[in-house]
Amino acid sequence: MAQTVGRNVAAPLLFLNLIMYLIVVGFASWCVNRYINGQTNHPSFGGNGATSFFLTFSMLAGVVGVVSKLAGGSHIRAWRNDSLAAAGSSSLIAWALTALAFGFACKEINIGGHRGWRLRVLEAFIIILTFTQLLYLVLIHAGLFSSKYGPGYRDTDYGMGAAGVDPAHHKGGAAVVGSRV
Repeated sequence: MAQTVGRNVAAPLLFLNLIMYLIVVGFASWCVNRYINGQTNHPSFGGNGATSFFLTFSMLAGVVGVVSKLAGGSHIRAWRNDSLAAAGSSSLIAWALTALAFGFACKEINIGGHRGWRLRVLEAFIIILTFTQLLYLVLIHAGLFSSKYGPGYRDTDYGMGAAGVDPAHHKGGAAVVGSRV
């Protein structure tokens, strides 16, 4: 099967997003731990009224994002319609959660106050991931517009051989008759 434009661009973006989601999980888990312990006065933490919501959705977006990249890796490897369904739906959910975290990041930045470097890094990663995840989502669904870009939902021949060919005949012909031993 020939390499398609969508696959060639989506694969590096998938790897980049996986690394960024892992970093988000690391920073968000550190910040949640400090927040739960009541150590918001830590020099590298800080925060304001939107911090608890931002951390909750950042952690959730990070975990779902990592899992969606596993399904996406399987899709990039197979690059078929049936793998597109799993990769596309999990990526869409990851993007939606990342977009929610993005909204809370914007609110946290808008409120202001002291935010430590770890919170600012987490905000930056969420903002960047919102756009790179959307780009990845568009790339894996690009086959909807043309088969030049990848598999699409309109293809009707997946799981089937050539039209009119019996699948049993395709696997080796007639049934083998044997004796019981």
